Amino acid sequence: MNSGTEPPGGKDGVPVDLTVVVPLLNEKETLVELKKRVVEQFDAGGWNGEILFIDDGSTDGSIDVIEKLAKEDHRVRAIRFRRNFGKAAGLDAGFAAARGRLVITMDADLQDDPSEIPRLIAKLDEGFDVVSGWKRIRHDPISKRLPSKLFNFVTSLFTGVNLHDFNCGLKAYRREAIEEINLYGELHRYIPALAAWRGFRIGEIEVTHHARRHGISKYGAARFIHGFLDLITVMLLTRFTLKPLHLFGMIGSLLGLFGMVICFYLVGVKLHFGDIRGRSPLLLFGVLLIITGFQFLSTGLLAEMLASRREGAKRGYTVERTLGH
Repeated sequence: MNSGTEPPGGKDGVPVDLTVVVPLLNEKETLVELKKRVVEQFDAGGWNGEILFIDDGSTDGSIDVIEKLAKEDHRVRAIRFRRNFGKAAGLDAGFAAARGRLVITMDADLQDDPSEIPRLIAKLDEGFDVVSGWKRIRHDPISKRLPSKLFNFVTSLFTGVNLHDFNCGLKAYRREAIEEINLYGELHRYIPALAAWRGFRIGEIEVTHHARRHGISKYGAARFIHGFLDLITVMLLTRFTLKPLHLFGMIGSLLGLFGMVICFYLVGVKLHFGDIRGRSPLLLFGVLLIITGFQFLSTGLLAEMLASRREGAKRGYTVERTLGH
């Protein structure tokens, strides 16, 4: 489990092999068993590991359970938010605080199985930087499974990252990958796409999925709407951050071209028939398209200038390694 970036040491300065990041919201019934099963994997694999709970503003006493676990075992750490900030914020805080050379993320509801940790790490050892779980057999109602299938298909199509299950919380990362990912809003669904854009290798394995035994799901139907809106954000971030004129210029050129075709058509009608008074709405529409197209082009040029200034201070690429002296 070698990493190009040395993380801070754990207890007594001993390097931490593995950090398991667990974002949670009101899951106190599952935390004791989850900790027990994760620690069993640490011991079985001979890893110096830690569990990092991210309490996203729980109100059911989850933090009290975590505090007790932390007193009993130094491998348990926690971060508590003042209020509910969302899963992306939880993962971002977990990534920043993780000490492990490798990082595993999983949900706290015991639907993700800690026994999959060795398989995720073995997949990383094949040369991947991010490994995503695939809940091929899901123990969720069809009202969640069908929208999820559509979401995964569309996301895979538009991002070019061929995964079956972007939403699976069970994932494994090399440290250098998480250090390149900036999460906010609800972009946690698109971590593989964001990592792939930075040049990291993405893998996938089938994982076991269990039915929820305690509590209720914290996600409703609205998350799929938010997810598709975030997909637009991800496409802008990954494909057009460094070349915004390609997007705005393409849209502006198409609109302007269509507007010019309309105007040339009306000029032909005027020359042939001598009267276009019945087509004045079409003339206004054509002029509007030309003006709108010009505005898109202008926006693209301004965005291109801003992108150029940004990349002057920050490199737009990542380096895997260097050779030689």
